[in-house]
Amino acid sequence: MNQAARPLSKKEIRQENERLILNAAEKTFAEAGFGGATMQLIADVAGLPKANLHYYFPTKEALYRQVVQAIFQDWLKAADVFDAAPGPVEGIGAYIDAKLEISRRHPAGSKVWASEVMHRAPVIQDYLETTLVEWTEGRMAVIQRWIDEGKMDAVNPRHLLYMLWATTQHYADFGHQIETLNSGKPYSDAQWDEVKTSVKTIILKGIGALT
Repeated sequence: MNQAARPLSKKEIRQENERLILNAAEKTFAEAGFGGATMQLIADVAGLPKANLHYYFPTKEALYRQVVQAIFQDWLKAADVFDAAPGPVEGIGAYIDAKLEISRRHPAGSKVWASEVMHRAPVIQDYLETTLVEWTEGRMAVIQRWIDEGKMDAVNPRHLLYMLWATTQHYADFGHQIETLNSGKPYSDAQWDEVKTSVKTIILKGIGALT
């Protein structure tokens, strides 16, 4: 006979509510934008009373910033491989894998980020001017080191990063278009594996890291 499930602790209840709210907010902001989303709409999607949202996130802007920062933190974590990788094949290859997996698992978060930036980042400009600038300069330095060591062609590190972002995030931001071109179906596991292999091969050969 199965034991009765133990009651959730206050910490676990809080974590679960925050997860529900953030998932609902990510989806709602992606579909309606910051201006079109309301705390009531997000509460309805989350299946929670509106008061719960205000308990965890006092304003819509606070919730929005959390959603945007969450996807950016995922992207930062994906780039951890840069620092320890011996070269571009390992570093950029693993980064592409990680970024594509984020696009697969969290397409709405990527769309929220894209919309925010296309509207000149009215809410997170301070984040772009600090965290993003610092992160970008650090990854450019790693790429430049690989160039100096003769492990890849002498391309502009900044534009290589822009290409990596555009390519990997395309699969989230333009997911509907991709599904339409795939007979109206989401990509299967095998197709996602093919995407990763193809993107890595094209980029790594293009920068002279693969022969």
